[in-house]
Amino acid sequence: MALKSTIFKADLQISDMDRHYYQQHALTIARHPSETDERMMIRVLAFALNASEALAFGKGLSDTDEPDLWQKDLTGAVELWIEVGQPDDRAILKACGRAERVIVYSYSSVSNIWWNQTGSRVERAKNLKVVNIAAEASQALAALAQRTMQLQCTIQDGQVWLGANENMVLIEPQTIKDFA
Repeated sequence: MALKSTIFKADLQISDMDRHYYQQHALTIARHPSETDERMMIRVLAFALNASEALAFGKGLSDTDEPDLWQKDLTGAVELWIEVGQPDDRAILKACGRAERVIVYSYSSVSNIWWNQTGSRVERAKNLKVVNIAAEASQALAALAQRTMQLQCTIQDGQVWLGANENMVLIEPQTIKDFA
């Protein structure tokens, strides 16, 4: 018998002063049985950093042909493809061929090792951006995970404050590779 996803609800208030985006989003997040709280919260962070009315969660771990998050235009063309973790170079290049822009949010203590192995093979992708989240920040985000969450996110000068009430986590995303 297959295990079912666990459903999480998040009311996410975003104040992104860098993009001048101020909005509240009611998110329903399906956490795959093999997904950790840390990975799920990195998906929430990726949503906050790229938030728009058209951005949506994909099937992610359940379907290798869909990203963790994506944004499509009105014709169904993929404008933005977001992956979380350390995907292999073939998956990254495939995503770069299917979308206008691809962003990978890498996290964990082995991110540098992953990038050292993968970076040279995806360097030619001009529509790829790779962002690293420090392991300490991603683990602190995992501690915020609850089945029902009221989250506030403030983004200013490249720094992100994400949390609930007095439990705020400072995240300083480090861009490893930017769009060419």
